[in-house]
Amino acid sequence: MPPNQPHDSNHHSRPRANIVGSGPNGLSAALQLAREGWEVEIFERNEHPGGAAASAPLLGEGTIVDRGAAAHPFGVASPVFREFELEKHGLEWCHSTYPMAHPMADQPAAFLHRDLAATAAGLSGDGKNWKRAHGHLVSNIDEHLENILGPMLRWPKHPLRMAQFGTLAALPAKTTAEMLFREESTRALFLGSGVHAITPPNRPFTTAFALLFGSLGMSRGWPVVRGGTQGLVDALLSALNEHGVKIHTGVEVHDLRELPPAEATVLNLTPAQILRLQHTGLAPRVLKRLAGWKYGAGVFKVDYLLDGPVPWSDPRVGEASTVHVVGGPDEIQHAEAEVARGRMPDRPFVMVCQQQVADPTRATGPAAGKQVLWSYAHVPQGYREPQPGFIANLIESQIERFAPGFRERIQHQVQHSPDDLESWNPNLIGGDIAGGGMQGLQSLLRPGITLNPYRLNERGLYLASGATPPGAGVHGVPGSWAARAAMQDQGGK
Repeated sequence: MPPNQPHDSNHHSRPRANIVGSGPNGLSAALQLAREGWEVEIFERNEHPGGAAASAPLLGEGTIVDRGAAAHPFGVASPVFREFELEKHGLEWCHSTYPMAHPMADQPAAFLHRDLAATAAGLSGDGKNWKRAHGHLVSNIDEHLENILGPMLRWPKHPLRMAQFGTLAALPAKTTAEMLFREESTRALFLGSGVHAITPPNRPFTTAFALLFGSLGMSRGWPVVRGGTQGLVDALLSALNEHGVKIHTGVEVHDLRELPPAEATVLNLTPAQILRLQHTGLAPRVLKRLAGWKYGAGVFKVDYLLDGPVPWSDPRVGEASTVHVVGGPDEIQHAEAEVARGRMPDRPFVMVCQQQVADPTRATGPAAGKQVLWSYAHVPQGYREPQPGFIANLIESQIERFAPGFRERIQHQVQHSPDDLESWNPNLIGGDIAGGGMQGLQSLLRPGITLNPYRLNERGLYLASGATPPGAGVHGVPGSWAARAAMQDQGGK
């Protein structure tokens, strides 16, 4: 019997579901279904569940390094995680003094505070416009998230809020920054949030990312997970265990006939992987839509063990858990435009996470007194270095500009190229951590133009990865939507 066909009700009194892939979206789909009485089994190719939400002592005994996702503005604000009450299962969010910092050359850094007024107060003459642009989002963040964290081709739950957001959201972040702000540092702070889309800030819809990431930081913060991002996965696993969910690790699914019979099969995969699966039964129009999916720029990740804190020129930057290291707005635009053209810039956008300033458990025992530093640079899709250490040198050069003496503090490093990342987690195709490019309409219509982005066919096959709305991020929302689609198809809520 095919896995996505109803089973014999004489043998099972409850509906059954298979989940392929155990990233946060797969785990969230499983938990959503299990809480509603479904029998659920999860199949994961790696030896431990979690996908890219994993942590390991990559830099030696006593270190905790986030292998993928590091800071979590969407995680702490996620309505799905809130519904699951993961704090009861050991999840603990840790906040730094500043959610984010953007160091500048020859002038003080710009800072995002966990408060709108405090952020605006630090932006000189741009404070008034900063408050005007972000105020309605910060004050009504949960209503805005209800609108945004789901399919775009639907009537918003809060139309007035969507109208407020949409006034600027469709614009390029570069246009919005130049229109609203006078100071280079303010524009850089804004654009730094905008290029979390990993696309040039002169492209449409990047203002949406800038506004949303900034507003999340000023309302919910950009926290890290105590003990590493793995702690979030462990909390989900604890909740799943309470509901008797079975998890099979070390199992890579190539053919859906390998799975047990079930009413629903949920794929926490990206389109390219789905196209490689056998016996999906997908209609030609769906196959065509998935084949047209475009993957975006990648990241090249380097983790460092330092003999102490980063020697930032502006010491306050050392109190931020997330740091955008790239210089001013022109440099941001040039760096992202070069990557989009398939060329590696000399000064790339570098993301640095200093989780340890919020969570001291990241370096203990033999590593006590040392500093774990997580970083990546935006690189072209599938980028390969001209010689070993090339990207690490660019990352270090960028940090050194704003923290003279940084290189002297490096004791050990571990590098992960786009190929390495994809080999570890096949969802990270060509180093794309978003499950597909976030440029233009593809940032909104995922995975293409469809009213049912989570349904792959009418016989119980569903999609729950970052290739569906609302896109990338550790928030579990696509998994929840896919689970709800399965329940609706079975006559549930």
